[in-house]
Amino acid sequence: MTPFSAADHAHMARALRLAERGLFTTQPNPRVGCVIARGNDVVGEGWHERAGEPHAEVFALRDAGARARGATAYVTLEPCGMHGRTPPCADALIAAGVARVVIASEDVFQRDGGAVARLRAAGIVVESGLMREAARELNRGFFSRIERGRPWLRVKLAMSLDGRTALANGESKWITGDAARADVQRWRARSSAILSGSGTVLADDPRLTVRLAEHAPQLSSSADEQDCKPLRVVLDRTLRTPSGAHVLDGSAPTLVFHAASAQVPRAGFERVELMAVETRDGHLDLAQVLAELGKRGVNELQVEAGATLCGALFAAGLVDELLLYVAPLFLGDAARPLLVLPALTDMAARWRLRVVEQRQVGNDLRLLLRP
Repeated sequence: MTPFSAADHAHMARALRLAERGLFTTQPNPRVGCVIARGNDVVGEGWHERAGEPHAEVFALRDAGARARGATAYVTLEPCGMHGRTPPCADALIAAGVARVVIASEDVFQRDGGAVARLRAAGIVVESGLMREAARELNRGFFSRIERGRPWLRVKLAMSLDGRTALANGESKWITGDAARADVQRWRARSSAILSGSGTVLADDPRLTVRLAEHAPQLSSSADEQDCKPLRVVLDRTLRTPSGAHVLDGSAPTLVFHAASAQVPRAGFERVELMAVETRDGHLDLAQVLAELGKRGVNELQVEAGATLCGALFAAGLVDELLLYVAPLFLGDAARPLLVLPALTDMAARWRLRVVEQRQVGNDLRLLLRP
């Protein structure tokens, strides 16, 4: 393969930055950016703004107009070659007369009806792999759902320096500061769904909604608030969630997983969807839950739950990353632990994590870790 030029790298980097503008709004579609350029000169650019609306290539071609003929299109994800809610972008690129298409990452979802063969048959030079890892990272949830059949699972936790999440009596408001809590809203906003367990619902009565205007106004707009309504997911084996809980209020789409043997209460669950799943060793089958969420188009799943459920997800090998906020304070050895995990008798069996990112958020430290 011919090495990509400095101009190629610059244009693809710009396309990736454009793709990031759809971070909160494209669910369940991937975030995609496109730049149309002639040499060093950009003649058009665009990004996928919302599901059901035109794709990045269409916006970039509109911006470029007649200048797209003979130009190079830089796209962060392989252009669609199939009819969906919008026409194939491959056809739009062919009709515009572009001479070359550079793709960051291929899309295995459309292997049987992909755009590459169609573009090449039309005489367009197609090259791929430029900044592939960055493109996949931006859409890690989409690729997880398409390739593994389940969402990318992120566990969000906050702890003290001594690894505690709440006092012995359950009080946890607030371990972290305002800046960290605002930061959590951003991570919620990029998620397709937010999951918790009935224990957390009983203890904290969380809303599990995105409140950018309240916590992160610099990221908020009226459109963002309208678009950012991740599916709320509650694991409630016996349907013990009280009827007045926030998660049952109908303010956001909500799915409650329960055991088939659970008796549905006469009142309280009218505004949510109920779904029975299998149980294993007295607990809901977590793999089945994730598979169902994958079928529903959930790309990124953020888990905000207690030590038992989060520990079970880790023990089952289902956690893809841990978003951990560390507050500079101590809660004492009687306080509640971060995770409930099986006891280890051999250090070789310990759970290893690698630090992907660390950042100061207000007075707290945010760590992004992966197995």
